Amino acid sequence: MKRTGVMFTLMLAAVFAIGAVPAAASAAEPVIVPEPAIAEMLAEVPGGVLIDSNHAVWPELDMEMTVPVASGVSARAVAGCATGKICAFNAAFADGNFLSFGTCGIHSIPSSFTVKSVANARSSGTAQARNGATVLKSISAGTYQNTTGTVTNIRCIL
Repeated sequence: MKRTGVMFTLMLAAVFAIGAVPAAASAAEPVIVPEPAIAEMLAEVPGGVLIDSNHAVWPELDMEMTVPVASGVSARAVAGCATGKICAFNAAFADGNFLSFGTCGIHSIPSSFTVKSVANARSSGTAQARNGATVLKSISAGTYQNTTGTVTNIRCIL
């Protein structure tokens, strides 16, 4: 009789423990709502990973997208572009949302992103804002330039 009571108590405890785990797990997982520009880029370019509501990365492309927070101030090499990166901004004067690239090569710009300025925060070399193979603007290391025309890719030259 005692053995049956112990088994019943253990079984009841197991049922309560199993039932409590999903509730605790779901409460611990925060829901991240991305900025609309981030959500649009994630939908257009496969392989993106949402980091927080203002930041996503595409590891295979070595590309990042950042939607600046109004009060966010951080140390950057050229405007909002981190040291060693090349950045494409959707506003003139290296402002607004931006894509950043950490490797030197030819980087395609997604069609939903309109480039208005490019920053070259590398220590050497040149970045070219291009439409296809046509160079629209050359940007020296440590500077940024406003762009005109439709920028479809950015080429980094060492």
